[in-house]
Parts: sequence; C-alpha cells; structure tokens
Amino acid sequence: MNTNLEYFKTFYYVARCGSISAAAQQLFISQPAVSQIIKHLENDLGSSLFFRTTKGVRLTPEGEVLFSYVAKGYDCFVQAEAVFQQMLDLESGEIRIGASDMTLQFYLLPYLEEFHRRYPKIKIKVSNAPTPETIGLLKEGGIDFGVVTAPLDPDPDFTVREVAQIQDCFVAGEEFSQLRGRDVSLKELSSYPVVMLEKRTSTRRFVDSCMEKAGISLDPEFELATSELIVQFALRCMGIGCVVRNFAQGQLEENTLFELSIQPPFPPRKMCLITPAKAPISPAGKRLLQFLEIPL
Repeated sequence: MNTNLEYFKTFYYVARCGSISAAAQQLFISQPAVSQIIKHLENDLGSSLFFRTTKGVRLTPEGEVLFSYVAKGYDCFVQAEAVFQQMLDLESGEIRIGASDMTLQFYLLPYLEEFHRRYPKIKIKVSNAPTPETIGLLKEGGIDFGVVTAPLDPDPDFTVREVAQIQDCFVAGEEFSQLRGRDVSLKELSSYPVVMLEKRTSTRRFVDSCMEKAGISLDPEFELATSELIVQFALRCMGIGCVVRNFAQGQLEENTLFELSIQPPFPPRKMCLITPAKAPISPAGKRLLQFLEIPL
C-alpha cells in the first residue's frame, strides 16, 4: 500500500466529526490542508468518500465501507498507545526473572513481596533454575535478569553486581557426633558418606573446585536436586550434607544438626545480579532493578 497513513487518520477524523473544520481543529492543522488530504486520498483510491450537506459532510457508500475498517485500525492504535503508556506508568507489564531456590528464598523473595504490594498490576514470572541454566536463559532473551551464585565465568553478554554473600558448609546429625567440636580435614571428610547437589549447579561446581585445589576427590554417597532434600538426608543421618548455611540455619539453631569445622574452611561466595549488557529491559524490569538497590 502506497497511500500515506496520515491520509487515513485525517479521513477518520473527518468521518467521525462530520465536518472538515471540526476535523481540522482536532488535528491542529488548517481546513484547506484537511480538504487537500481528503482529495489526495480519494484520488489514490479512485472514489469519492464524502459528499457535502448543509451541516457538513457525510460518507458515501464507499466511504462507509472504508470507515468501518479504518475505525477498527485507528481504535487499535489508540488502544496500543494507552497500553504502552500503562507500561510506562507501571500500571501493566511483565517481568521475567531467573533464580535458583537459594537466591529466590534467601534474597529475592522479600523484594518481590514488597514490589508486588506496590505494583500489583505488574506480572512477575520466575524461572526457577540453577545458575548455569539461568545464564543460558539470559543469553537467549528468555528472562530480563537473573540472580545467581558464583563461580561465574566472565562473559561480555551480561553485567554482574554482587548483592549478598553466602557460606557453604557441611552439616551432620548425631550419628556423626565424633566429628563435633573439632577440626575436620578435607581428607578425613572424604572418608565419610557425603550428600551433595547435582553437578549441574554452581554450588557443586564451587565445592568440587575447592576439593580439587586441596588435592582431594570427593565421591558423594547421594546427589540430590535441592538443598532442602540434602538437609532432610542429613537429619536422617544418611550422610554429611553439603549446603549453603542458610538452608540449615533452623536445624543448626535447634541443634538437630551441627556444622563441621572443616579445615581449611571454604571461602564465602557471592550472590550476584546479572543483567544483559546490550538488550533492553522493560520499564517494569528497570523499576524492580532500582528497587533491589534499596535495603529492606
């Protein structure tokens, strides 16, 4: 179609107002300019669209048919503009986040709760996945940003900001009480049954790296999908559980589990916010990122 879309906009206003002069006022252009545009449109389409009356102009039968379609299209444009403005005003929109069980539970959840209270019309979709999968989703454009844990390989596709620190530890039940209250070397630890996360997680990757640096090979008795399950296995004395301390904090305080004094101790790890380096983020996503900078 070669016809200028502005012609159809002018046609819409003339038809709706039933007057060249009224349409000119609505469009903030001169009356002769409106008449000229309608003339151009009629020439392009090869048919008269209006005829004059004592009160203004009325649509011809051909004009009536054209208006029935143009009105639908114009109304869609108006609606699209309104929806777009709602997104800018945070009255609508969607945020897509990638987070693991740990980053969601021990960092992100209270922020999401408060953000939802302030902006209830914003939909939030959380893709629950370990760090490697979250990074993959970010690269594919499947999420707006992610909250992940170190170790992270440098990557020009995203920016990284530390938001918290976490500590990996080993916890055990009373069946392993001989290890309580004394230092335990990594070599001695390797002689006991250990319960760990699957290899596809950043936590497992970090622990394996620490063990490798110490020249120790750790062959888990059980490999599980979640840290909550590891805590449950440790409570049943099915092995020594390797978890981020937050997951076992309640059991440690209740003395149903105890933490081993591993030597040398593992260094703390970073919990990080990762955002795309180049891809745009929605207005709602930008507001939540700003929100995450405010201490709760």
